[in-house]
Amino acid sequence: MKVRVRVVRAVEDLEATTKYIDGHHRVLESYGVTKVTSADRSWASNPNVYLILFESIEDSRVLGGGRVQLKSEGFPLPFENAIYEIDKSIVEYMSQFGDCEAAEICGLWNSKEVAGYGIGSIYLVRIGVAIASQLNIKKLFGLCSPVTVKISKKVGYTVINELGNEGTFFYPKEDLVATVMHVDDVENIPFAEEKEREFVFNVRQEGLTHLVEKGPKGEMEVLFDLKIPTVRV
Repeated sequence: MKVRVRVVRAVEDLEATTKYIDGHHRVLESYGVTKVTSADRSWASNPNVYLILFESIEDSRVLGGGRVQLKSEGFPLPFENAIYEIDKSIVEYMSQFGDCEAAEICGLWNSKEVAGYGIGSIYLVRIGVAIASQLNIKKLFGLCSPVTVKISKKVGYTVINELGNEGTFFYPKEDLVATVMHVDDVENIPFAEEKEREFVFNVRQEGLTHLVEKGPKGEMEVLFDLKIPTVRV
């Protein structure tokens, strides 16, 4: 199988945005999740949202993705809305950031079709961290499931202990735990594992364009197109 990983500005590629939304909703429904702030479609009109897409080279189907959303006037970050009713101190915490000074990577999903080829959620987290340096932000956030917490720590995220219960919340359901995390230095990612830091820096500095990944199901060829297409407004 051959896939392309690319970054698009959501408002400039409506077809790709629709494919991403539909695929994300199908994955959420398959896990019985029907209410989650990151699945709200209102972000699609935000000029400061960028989608990371896994696309089939053969037929342009979106096989997975995520989005990087910048905090801006009228568009709080999804995790802000998610935890507001649980911890209202989020308002004061986020007041330190002006427009486009903070971003969140959210709405991560992969179709079952790509499972077992070695390009799981960690790819999306890596790419989110890699492109963050193009956005000139001060901090990159993530609201993570228990599985994604482990992945995110590898790529340099740390837990924000001053929010919630040592950084944890019951979300999006009472029996599911989410952890709020951040990368405080998106340029240098000092807490990332060496392997992950090397991947991110190669993407940024050398313009990594091609890799072959191996998993239990076999090999997958991955092509990269990660230059952010337009400057945010």
